[in-house]
Amino acid sequence: MEGRRARRARSGAGAAAAAVFPGRCVPPGAEAGGEPRCPVPEVCWRSGLERGRAARGPCAAPAAGAAPRAPPAPGAGCGARGAGRDSPRRGNRPWEPEQLRGAAEPSAEHSCCVCAALTECSAQGGGKELKGIVFVIQSQSNSFHSKRAEDLKRDILKQAVDLGKELPTVLLIHQIDRHEGAWTILPLMTDFSVTYGRNSSWIFFCEEDTRIQVVKLVETLRRFDKSKEWFLGKALYDEESTIIHHYAFAENPTVFKYPDFAAGWALSIPLVNKLAKKLKSEPLKSDFTIDLKHEIALYIWQKGEGPHLTPVPEFCTDDVNSYKVDHCATTFSNFLPLCGEPVNKEDVFVAVKTCRKFHGDRIPVVKQTWEREAALIEYYSDYADISIPTIDLGIPNTDRGHCGKTFAILERFLNHTSPRTPWLVVVDDDTLISIFRLRKLLSCYDPNEPVFLGERYGYGLGTGGYSYITGGGGMVFSRTAVQKLLASKCRCYSMDAPDDMVLGMCFSGLGIPITHSPLFHQARPMDYPKDYLSHQIPVSFHKHWNIDPVKVYFTWLAPNTEESSNGKKVGYNREDL
Repeated sequence: MEGRRARRARSGAGAAAAAVFPGRCVPPGAEAGGEPRCPVPEVCWRSGLERGRAARGPCAAPAAGAAPRAPPAPGAGCGARGAGRDSPRRGNRPWEPEQLRGAAEPSAEHSCCVCAALTECSAQGGGKELKGIVFVIQSQSNSFHSKRAEDLKRDILKQAVDLGKELPTVLLIHQIDRHEGAWTILPLMTDFSVTYGRNSSWIFFCEEDTRIQVVKLVETLRRFDKSKEWFLGKALYDEESTIIHHYAFAENPTVFKYPDFAAGWALSIPLVNKLAKKLKSEPLKSDFTIDLKHEIALYIWQKGEGPHLTPVPEFCTDDVNSYKVDHCATTFSNFLPLCGEPVNKEDVFVAVKTCRKFHGDRIPVVKQTWEREAALIEYYSDYADISIPTIDLGIPNTDRGHCGKTFAILERFLNHTSPRTPWLVVVDDDTLISIFRLRKLLSCYDPNEPVFLGERYGYGLGTGGYSYITGGGGMVFSRTAVQKLLASKCRCYSMDAPDDMVLGMCFSGLGIPITHSPLFHQARPMDYPKDYLSHQIPVSFHKHWNIDPVKVYFTWLAPNTEESSNGKKVGYNREDL
């Protein structure tokens, strides 16, 4: 059913158009009694005529009894605030259709006629186009993250209201499905197809810190034929083959593009329907989810049978205040979250897992780099070395897994540290981490909630499975989470079981969600695209293999004066590491 606001928009725009130039300024098609049709792909969104506001803008009709109003000068534009040739946000002539750009300067009469026609079209077509976009925010259930996602949802809906459009559908991933695999997107395709496959055109995905210019997004998607299969986004690519992508495309990794989720990405409904059909006949394999954005692109590509990612320059990750964003439909809040003062140094207990054979090479790196940032730190080993010092937990070293050692660390934290210490961080001896930044990040989380934070991976999520925090980038626990875990009967099935996966399985069984932060990294800086890291202030990296770990720390993780003062992202002199 048509909304009252939309009806008012059309009648107001049409009346204003006729009032300005009676008999001559009529939207195409209206003179024959038909529905006005939009003759150009661009609409005059900011027109003073839009939504019936005929008393504003240079095309407005004069008030009753007033002297006739002079038509605007050629090229004056019809912005709601009188935006003219020098409008900084809309280009030189914000009202002007694409076909007229570069042509001779139109007359004032033509200017207003175009404004009125395009405004009339925007009240109809623009509203339908926005209604045809289903926004999906890749949200999380943790209170800090769910609030940020709700704020973004309200902003999208407010923009629609301000434009006088029908409200689009805005979904939050963590509310769609309590199944743990919802965050991996693909299990939701069948539901998307059934629910939105007939009446929608696009599914647009974004992160909670993505900022969206709704008008520009509609304009951008309009360029693509919605009846075809489209996979749109800001393209990332690997400069060299990497372990996190299983060394895919090893001969030339740059050829395969995958989306930067921070910029937003879109699937046309025909592609969603195709994916849903494929999933029905070929269920997802029970496998690992390591880097979701790369794995989704691989699944859509289907070894050449499906579409490649189409790069969209309007999908951006520049900060909203950057001078570069005038053309952008999306931007990204690329700063380190800070919710008040950073937590105190004494509020974070750091546990370093090591073993005797690494005392001589890995531990000195920790002491040269980030150890000084930690007020409370202990090294846990299979051998007590007073020079470090290390603590022997009585757990034999294992070549893999370390589940027994990690659970012993959790027991020690709960029983041998001050109950006033709310946070535990467990890292490997080859983890490079910024405790300074972590303290800022933790200011956004409530330690009275069971928080398990880090870089999220998944196992078997297409068939049940569970999520887990990968250990190499660092695992952060609230004391409350540790208490709930150890109060349960969930323990290691063997001493050398993978500790991070067992923890994920335990927390999943307890109904405690995994909280993901992309600022933690399981691999080295060189294993990620430079463009991906360019909008991050990382908290951690992992592995010393083929790098100078001290240089990596001081290049990527060490705090500097400007960052210390305001928490904003700063420019680093980062070498190719």
